[in-house]
Amino acid sequence: MPGLTLHVPEPKFRPGDAVDFVGVDVPPAGAARRPDTAASAHDFTDLAYTLVRVLDEDGRAVGPWDPKLSPDMLRRMLRNMALLRAFDERMFRAQRQGKTSFYMKATGEEAVAIAAAQALDFEDMCFPSYRQQGLLIARGYPLVEMMNQIYSNRGDKLQGKQLPIMYSARDHGFFSISGNLTTQYPQAVGWAMASAAKGDTRIAAAWCGEGSTAEGDFHSACTFAAVYRAPVIFNVVNNQWAISSFSGFAGAEATTFAARAIGYGIAGLRVDGNDALAVYAATLWAAERARTNAGPTLIEHFTYRAEGHSTSDDPTQYRSAGEPTAWPLGDPIARLKQHLIVIGEWDEERHAAQDRELAEYVKAEQKEAEKNGILGHGLHQPLDTLFDGVFEEMPWHLREQQAQMMAEEEASGRPWARK
Repeated sequence: MPGLTLHVPEPKFRPGDAVDFVGVDVPPAGAARRPDTAASAHDFTDLAYTLVRVLDEDGRAVGPWDPKLSPDMLRRMLRNMALLRAFDERMFRAQRQGKTSFYMKATGEEAVAIAAAQALDFEDMCFPSYRQQGLLIARGYPLVEMMNQIYSNRGDKLQGKQLPIMYSARDHGFFSISGNLTTQYPQAVGWAMASAAKGDTRIAAAWCGEGSTAEGDFHSACTFAAVYRAPVIFNVVNNQWAISSFSGFAGAEATTFAARAIGYGIAGLRVDGNDALAVYAATLWAAERARTNAGPTLIEHFTYRAEGHSTSDDPTQYRSAGEPTAWPLGDPIARLKQHLIVIGEWDEERHAAQDRELAEYVKAEQKEAEKNGILGHGLHQPLDTLFDGVFEEMPWHLREQQAQMMAEEEASGRPWARK
């Protein structure tokens, strides 16, 4: 018998390679059927292997998943997606200027968060990963507050205790971001189960990258959600790359990520993540399913990370430079803009004017935030607040440690102010 061999996944394109995405199956827009939200998950397993698409190549909305949104709603989504991109660009530049230590852009993935946020109720709780800042923008969270957190300055409501971009905004239904992968999945299921146990009407939605589906927390969450029919939406953002590891290491060569829903007996959808209307429609469908006690839904958003994983990453070291522009599903902002133009509700002049307006708006918000300081210009929070916010009443051993720390600081002569 021949010896056993081990398969090691290898991305198709490396630096210097020509890119050819002909192997990516892109079905025609409007071809995927739309089952009733009360249907059994076993009745539409095919939707885990295709792509739910609404916008065709000419910018028209077609097929049964067309949410038939008003022009005002379409313009609102377009504006929020453009605002997210302008915000990302400004904060990326701030990191390069040394004003903060770290940043992560959502370039090419704007529809995943913005369109989903528009389809959810404001009272629903979102459990994001670190690239869904669009949820906050779509829900009207002040940019200054986001920048304060990025700068860890005097205005940072989290008192500098979270890494930059790891926001927390309970009043906007935005659960605290964790740098540990997929911890938010079981948290979302637990929150959803609690909501159901109380007879509430609010649901939960969670996001993770495709690489994070290899974490045990992902599978624990799917088990609990399936068993208890938790009112939760699982969003898997398949942007093809987990830092420098391509999606094959998480199982993309074997099957789709949406197909993981089938093994758990829950609804699974695979969606064109660069089609804002498809993302909106799928999220609305899954939300109705959750709210009517039909169980959870797993949505794979098939998209592409157009830039680096973060400001600490250089994608030219591990992938072809031609990949972002060759991605067959295009740019989500350009596609929604084209749709609005096709239906006579937008034009290039207004779009260019909006881009200029948003750039100036973000610049003004940045100036306002920087009045509270920037990271690296000293400690912006009283040092003894380091121990706050963990327990309602600080236990004796932490009070002891706090007093010891402050005594050492005062003895050293460092000028950290006490509260």
